[in-house]
Amino acid sequence: MDSRDQTRVARRRVFYIPGYDPIHPRRYRELYRKEGAAQAALSGYRVMLRPKPVKGGYGWLVESRIEDATVVAEMEVLVWSDIVRDSMDSGIVATYGQLLRTAWAYIGSGALWRLMRLRKGPIIAALYPIFMLLAQLVLALGLGAALAAAIALVAPLWLGGAWLGLAAGLALVPLVLRWFKARDGKLFAYYLMHDYAYSARSNGANPPELEERMARFRQAIAEALQGGYDEVLVVGHSSGAHLGVSILADLIRAGGVPAQGAVLSFLTLGQVVPMVSFLPKAERLRADLNYLAARDELSWIDVTAPGDGCAFALCDPVSVSGVAPAGKRWPLVISAAFTQTLSPARWKQLRWRFFRLHFQYLCAFDRPGDYDYFRITAGPLTLGARFAGRPPSKSRIERAVSRHTSMAA
Repeated sequence: MDSRDQTRVARRRVFYIPGYDPIHPRRYRELYRKEGAAQAALSGYRVMLRPKPVKGGYGWLVESRIEDATVVAEMEVLVWSDIVRDSMDSGIVATYGQLLRTAWAYIGSGALWRLMRLRKGPIIAALYPIFMLLAQLVLALGLGAALAAAIALVAPLWLGGAWLGLAAGLALVPLVLRWFKARDGKLFAYYLMHDYAYSARSNGANPPELEERMARFRQAIAEALQGGYDEVLVVGHSSGAHLGVSILADLIRAGGVPAQGAVLSFLTLGQVVPMVSFLPKAERLRADLNYLAARDELSWIDVTAPGDGCAFALCDPVSVSGVAPAGKRWPLVISAAFTQTLSPARWKQLRWRFFRLHFQYLCAFDRPGDYDYFRITAGPLTLGARFAGRPPSKSRIERAVSRHTSMAA
């Protein structure tokens, strides 16, 4: 029998693809440790973390006792945070240049107006850094003008009060802008601007350095598929979802899924695929979405929640991009339903913490439904078996919206 028909797991390899995140991957290990312990206490199972036993990328070992079964899962973060950090290494003036280019990429291509037809939340998140950075600039210029006027009023003419005021006002503007940038850990304006600018700078095409890293990720997954595991699970979060789509499409095209290897599973969480696939030069991504959606070499589950204002919640990334193939099978679009899977008290705590909610998929739920990140990554069922027979969300959006639907040959 083809090994992909199996449903039970004793050994699993999990590859986690982060979104656009400059933080060291230890953040994800600590998040898994803390939230896994919380979910285990709530749900009555056991999850223990150990150091990774083999060389390779950054990761850890999970030993669990879930649903009366013992499972060992090897977790690995597919790191591209160095690429993210390099893309964020720009000064204030360069960031405002990014603002203009990014706004034009989405407005000039018509992508912004199409995206607005899907979900308001991620569009507000996309517009936020533009308006915040412009507000910072206006405030800095206003303070500079006020200082210049004040000095011109009080300084004697023979001291050149007007010129002295102008010089002081101009000097104040960059100081104010640097003050705001130093506090971006709370404002997120520069961070989000760099995020959207990274995809927009090439109108949806992947930069060469990212393509090279994705090829390395594909090789690591291909090796794991022949490593004696029962399941190889690829998890793509946020921007990591569209990277995962292209990586797995390339893997299957190259014949990298052996008939007698591990089950291949793909879980996308809080995806923002339309932010890239709606851009004119995203032909590669659109072709990969079209290809992956009809393959039987994998199971693909897409989980979002309307409460996550940073994701395109319940938007089928294949269909809304206008590239759904005949015989489309994937993804199965389901909701994490934060308002139901979090207690009223917990939801009240998190409701306005937008960036924290974007990571809730990786965290504990105090009223868990059928979505449980730790059962999926450390439990005894394959992803496909766990959601077998599960109907898609009735609130999903499947209408084709993108103006640009050309695909790479």
